Amino acid sequence: MEQFVDRDVERDQLTDCYESETADFVVIYGRRRLGKSELVRQSIADQEDAVYYQAVESTAQNQLEQFVETATAQFPSLQNVRRDWEAILETLGEENAIVVIDEFPFLIEEDDSLPSRIQRVWDTKLQETGMTLVLVGSSISVMENKVLSGSAPLYGRRTATIDLKPLDVADARKFFPGYDPETAITTWAIYGGTPYYLQTIDPDETLGTNVQQGVLSEQSLLYSEPEFLLRTELRQPNTYFSILRALAHGRRTPNEIAGMAGIESGSLSTYLQKLRRLRLVERHIPVTASPTASKRGRYRIAAPLFRFWFRFVYGNQDQLRILGDTAYDELIAPELADYVSPLFERLCQRALPHLIDRRFSDVGQWWFKEHELDVLGLTESGLVAGECKFASQPVSEGVLADLDRTASEVRWSEEPADGETLYVLFSRSGYTDDLKNTADARDDVRLFELSDIIY
Repeated sequence: MEQFVDRDVERDQLTDCYESETADFVVIYGRRRLGKSELVRQSIADQEDAVYYQAVESTAQNQLEQFVETATAQFPSLQNVRRDWEAILETLGEENAIVVIDEFPFLIEEDDSLPSRIQRVWDTKLQETGMTLVLVGSSISVMENKVLSGSAPLYGRRTATIDLKPLDVADARKFFPGYDPETAITTWAIYGGTPYYLQTIDPDETLGTNVQQGVLSEQSLLYSEPEFLLRTELRQPNTYFSILRALAHGRRTPNEIAGMAGIESGSLSTYLQKLRRLRLVERHIPVTASPTASKRGRYRIAAPLFRFWFRFVYGNQDQLRILGDTAYDELIAPELADYVSPLFERLCQRALPHLIDRRFSDVGQWWFKEHELDVLGLTESGLVAGECKFASQPVSEGVLADLDRTASEVRWSEEPADGETLYVLFSRSGYTDDLKNTADARDDVRLFELSDIIY
């Protein structure tokens, strides 16, 4: 049975819409495999007046017929209604029905007039009923352009929007509750917070066994998953593959990415923009910089499984086949700490507001010229500067001294004149006795273990 984790806020939001006496128009969208379909199915499980239609790639006429067939099973009176989207939806509105249309972009691809027709029946009939209409889509670009944007016919009609995000590490951990903190963080760094990927984990097996059997094996469910999704979304994916491979191997700036991918730097922005719209790549800037003005942006793969796949699977398929059951031990394990480290930093950044009792205006990374901080939090009381070490050795006093020096280079326009910098360290392997003693003697140093960041 499929495991359904978290999403309580979204389910409650949908239930409130269903139980409302007024008309509600809900849009749910987000990257593929995040559990949008399961969310809506769970939300209507106890609703007797709900119609759930999963659209498929077919002709417009077939799609309409399938929708009517599905809806008629719940509302037999539809048998006598004209086969037309507006007439059918109007009749369902008279029944105060809950209507969920999943993968709505498939319908638009075959009939681009549909959003306008839904807008017309909504404005003239449905908004005066107790109906709830839910449109669900995984094609973010289609949902944004055809449903959510200011130029879309349906703009301004929705009463609720759910932009479904990946699970955080604490909720992801519910799929492997027996793993210790280090293994749990490493597992998240490979699978991310995508429920579909997390479902493949056998919590009674080791992480190595799960990755070997579930990702690296040619017969496994996730062996070709990133390639399949990219070929679904992109017409000419090979250039995108090269860009993602460069990102997975640590290239961060446009020049670095273009150099490794072997493409002209002038055309790179178009490809990166598309990958950002698919939410596979994200641009980040120093936390002290202006989001609109900064030219110091770096790029990274947002989805951990894609980062893992382009680092270890893409281009290595022949070697994986030759190594067979030893591939994880020989190829992955020796590089795992290096692979996890940047993702560990992201987890530390997300955990900081939960660990430090201050009001943060922003948390992220910071860099300038040769200076860089893994974690920097901006607060009314001053800066919170941090270093993250996913290494096999305990962190020593030298790391704190380096952190102190680097933090002194930070320039922040809103920094209070008397603001004191708080230093935070995150370590996979603990701390030396000297550093522990120093931290005990100072009230501006905090030391955190792995268990602290997966609260």
